[in-house]
Amino acid sequence: MRILLMSFLLGMLAAAGYFAYSAMAVGGEPIPTEGYVALALGAGFSVIVGIGLMVLLFFSSRRGYDEPPRFR
Repeated sequence: MRILLMSFLLGMLAAAGYFAYSAMAVGGEPIPTEGYVALALGAGFSVIVGIGLMVLLFFSSRRGYDEPPRFR
C-alpha cells in the first residue's frame, strides 16, 4: 500500500513539473515592467496579509480566546 501511495504521489509531482515546464516554455511577448510591478505588489500584499493573520492567530491563542467556554 505504501509503494502504491508513493508511486501515485511521485506521478502527481511529475505531472505538476511537466505542466509547469510546458507553461513556462510557451513563446510570446515578454512581461512588461508594469506586469512585474503588479506581480511584486500582489505578492507583497499577500505576504503582509498572511503575516497579519498569523499574528492574530497567535495573539488570540495566547490570550485564551481559543479555549472552550467554561460555565460557572
